[in-house]
Amino acid sequence: MLFEEFPTSRPNTPLLDQIDKPSDLRALPKDALPTLIKELREYLLYSVSQTGGHFGAGLGVIELTVALHYIYDTPEDRIVWDVGHQAYPHKILTGRRDKLLSIRQENGLTGFPKRGESDYDTFGVGHSSTSIGAALGMSIANKILEKERKSVAVIGDGAMSAGMAFEALNHAGDVKADMLVILNDNEMSISAPVGALSNYFSRIWASKTYAHIREGGRKVFSGLPTALEIARKAEEHMKGMVAPGTMFEELGFNYIGPIDGHDIELLLSTLSNMKDRSGPQFLHIITKKGKGFEPAEGDPIGYHAINKIDPDKVSGSKSSAKETKKALPKYSNIFGKWICDAAEADGRLAAITPAMKEGSDLIEFAERFPKRYFDVAIAEQHAVTLAAGMACDEMKPVVAIYSTFLQRGYDQLIHDVALQNLDVLFAIDRAGLVGEDGPTHAGAYDLSYLRCIPNMIVMAPSDEDECRKMLQTGYEYPGPAAVRYPRGTGVGIEMSEQLDTIELGKSRTLHEGNSGIVICSFGRPTYDARLAADTLDATLIDMRFVKPLDHKVLRSLRGKKLLVTVEENAIMGGAGSAVSEFLLEENILIPTLHLGLPDRYEEHAKHQDMLKRIGLDADGILAAIETKLTTI
Repeated sequence: MLFEEFPTSRPNTPLLDQIDKPSDLRALPKDALPTLIKELREYLLYSVSQTGGHFGAGLGVIELTVALHYIYDTPEDRIVWDVGHQAYPHKILTGRRDKLLSIRQENGLTGFPKRGESDYDTFGVGHSSTSIGAALGMSIANKILEKERKSVAVIGDGAMSAGMAFEALNHAGDVKADMLVILNDNEMSISAPVGALSNYFSRIWASKTYAHIREGGRKVFSGLPTALEIARKAEEHMKGMVAPGTMFEELGFNYIGPIDGHDIELLLSTLSNMKDRSGPQFLHIITKKGKGFEPAEGDPIGYHAINKIDPDKVSGSKSSAKETKKALPKYSNIFGKWICDAAEADGRLAAITPAMKEGSDLIEFAERFPKRYFDVAIAEQHAVTLAAGMACDEMKPVVAIYSTFLQRGYDQLIHDVALQNLDVLFAIDRAGLVGEDGPTHAGAYDLSYLRCIPNMIVMAPSDEDECRKMLQTGYEYPGPAAVRYPRGTGVGIEMSEQLDTIELGKSRTLHEGNSGIVICSFGRPTYDARLAADTLDATLIDMRFVKPLDHKVLRSLRGKKLLVTVEENAIMGGAGSAVSEFLLEENILIPTLHLGLPDRYEEHAKHQDMLKRIGLDADGILAAIETKLTTI
């Protein structure tokens, strides 16, 4: 059944309501599963429309999720979901059906699998391409400890673009691990459309009869190495004619597919046949992202995730699935406009992103400058080294990347870019807390891990105009530079249309106070700190640069009553630490208060609620300073 609109009230799901755990699912007759699948799809549509969240990927794996929990003895058998965007149906079937209405809300379910949330969440995820390595580790552990558990990794075709996935495949084939990898090919990026011939051969290859013949043949030819190799190559070439599995066979996997991932009977029979096979197994399924919801099928990118639906504006159109936003530009939009303007002015500029075209707002750039746009897929390490190579030969690369994902390219940042002092600009989005996406996606550490790298300059804009100017400053700087900016919108400061820059390492004073209290703020919290500055008659300095620091303004702090640093980054090793290190070096002794992210992972909530929780909103900053003053 194809749905065209979000349900406006909770749908009637009598069969789904009986499923409180996968053992309840396994008690159903097979002929009841199509009805369950329909109810599960309708409930997912309803629940996500109430809460917002990841959407299209979950719709695409409903049949697979039902089949996996039907065939495998979960949670004893281990199912590892890659990224986690597609795990909502899994949560519904594993005792969290009603709790799904709390997903991504404070004290509610997380938007990704999380080990502490359920025994069925075997591995915590959020970043991409970890499932095969994790499932391989489980398989090895089970063998050493003589457990009978099965290990299954479910990975999307996008996640297969990361080198980490292939490293794990190579290792699994080498150790001949007993595990199954399921490639959920939902964008047709690897295979041609599924055809009848392909499905037919896949049924044969997955069958127990074929497996017996295959193993029997190996035994017969075991004493004749040449004949065995000929038979192996004949099988490989036969598969290669109708399926794109030769690469996986070469890595040591028994490849089956591609098969229709929405055919529940085919999935059940194939998984049942593959479940008890020894050695590395690979099942390639074809699914449709957004399956069963017409708007999402037509626009899988736009419906990757949605906001909470306004019940007064329910419609099948994409525009109604998005909340009305304020006119203020998002920081990603500021970057998107700047990079197009800069590329128009300089033909050497190239943009590189690891599968973040939409998120980083490179859509217009890709259309206007296609020869200078490079989406390297989910390969952050390669993105950084690619930029280094371009910089070696007179290009001016800009790497658009999320803070949390740059962590995955850290060695390349140090070794390939900074060590060689290459001219690469890193436009780092989603710095600081990211609200409902939680700790897996928080940009909590970039100031700490960037400022310790020689040759780097690091900037943190406090508003829209500062962001644009810093991007241009970093671009013109003849070496590695980073501009880190938050998720969400600016504060309403009008931007210059020019490609202006700011003086390297120069702060700006926003308020000159007379109380002897000085607040040095880095980035987004600057405007929240104004309440404290106004209330306490404190001096408020927008530091702008984490590296190099404004040494002149810091030296002027000698004799002040209190120094406060504010940043949306881990306190440990962050910008405040940099300030204290300099003051100690200069023998400047002054009572100091560092405000930032505490030494713990902050669970998901709305961004403003998270700031309030840790005391980094306007009221919290003021309260922390007032408390500190009582101890001086």
